[in-house]
Amino acid sequence: MKGSIIIIAFFALGIAVGLQFSTCNLQFSIFNLQFSTFILYALMFCVGISIGSDTKTLKSFKDVNPRLMMLPVMTVVSTLAGTAAASALLPHRHLFDCLAIGSGFGYYSLSSIFITEYKGAELGTIALLANIMREIITLMCAPLLVRYFGKLAPISMGGATTMDTTLPIITRTSGQDYVIVSIFHGFCVDFSVPFLVTFFSSI
Repeated sequence: MKGSIIIIAFFALGIAVGLQFSTCNLQFSIFNLQFSTFILYALMFCVGISIGSDTKTLKSFKDVNPRLMMLPVMTVVSTLAGTAAASALLPHRHLFDCLAIGSGFGYYSLSSIFITEYKGAELGTIALLANIMREIITLMCAPLLVRYFGKLAPISMGGATTMDTTLPIITRTSGQDYVIVSIFHGFCVDFSVPFLVTFFSSI
């Protein structure tokens, strides 16, 4: 929760700084485009380091129940299906724009930059807020999700965040037995984000 509030605060600060540069719009737009690209490269580099260096987690995946290995697939499929259904209520938004936003799976920092690069700042902002809300809802509603939908529900709801920010609340509500499942789920969904977001954004 604290991390999401910090992200929103920096987002608001960025808007304030952008408004100050509105008088020199062309120069700032060029700077912003180059800066976002460098940030994107840095994020991808950090993701690669975190995955490659955590050999203990990678080895623990062999203990995951084979049936539970399908959970990331079902999260991806159900999220995209729900996003496609929601797009029917938004006639002013293209289906693939909505699918690109949904493909963030809660990974707001990476997906919003990708979408901004491909589709512009407006859709990138929507992606940022939508994916932050997914994380916040998981953090706040995990106990209710377990009670009414089972112990896998907060893991699926958490999307790409279940290997880091939402892992503590999932551990408390679903139990210690689901820690490895949660990490495996987050790892797989996290890995799919750059591919799916860029695919739908480029259509």
